Amino acid sequence: MKTSHNLQVELVNRCKANDRKAQLTLYKKYSEGMYCIACRYIKDPDDAEDVLQESFIKAFQKIDQFNGEVTFGSWLKRIVINKCLDFIKARKQHFIELQESSMHIVEDDDWSVEEGVSMKEIKKAMAQLSEKYRLVVQLFLLEGYDHGEIAQILELTETSCRTRLLRGKGYLRELLKNRQYGTGS
Repeated sequence: MKTSHNLQVELVNRCKANDRKAQLTLYKKYSEGMYCIACRYIKDPDDAEDVLQESFIKAFQKIDQFNGEVTFGSWLKRIVINKCLDFIKARKQHFIELQESSMHIVEDDDWSVEEGVSMKEIKKAMAQLSEKYRLVVQLFLLEGYDHGEIAQILELTETSCRTRLLRGKGYLRELLKNRQYGTGS
């Protein structure tokens, strides 16, 4: 009996040989989950779908670079996130960024929220954050990337990443507190 891992390796190897059926099988297996990830970053469902399609095209074009060090899903997730960020950067208007690198950072690892706040409320509040804070918070909390990885993905310094994460967390707490007590402003 083949294990899930062996089946995945076999599918990937067939994709490397340009087997369209294997590509379709991997697409069917991962498209729904990857679409959900794309929707975390791109709010318009049609744009998220476009980015998803581009991600799969890139994955199948670059499948020879997949070496099995991580699962195919993890490898694909990284492509989807990078494609989402590329899409956001392409749409971004000009803005002036604060000189975050000159600020002193105090680490704060406390991510607790008040009791009774649901994950749905947290995600809704997160969506209200400005893009520069929302992306860092999402990559850290939802995707599990560390400061170094986030800095690399978003092309920031680690100091800027830490600053944005700290501020984003503070804004998120305020949004949740204001929502909880009905003092939203």
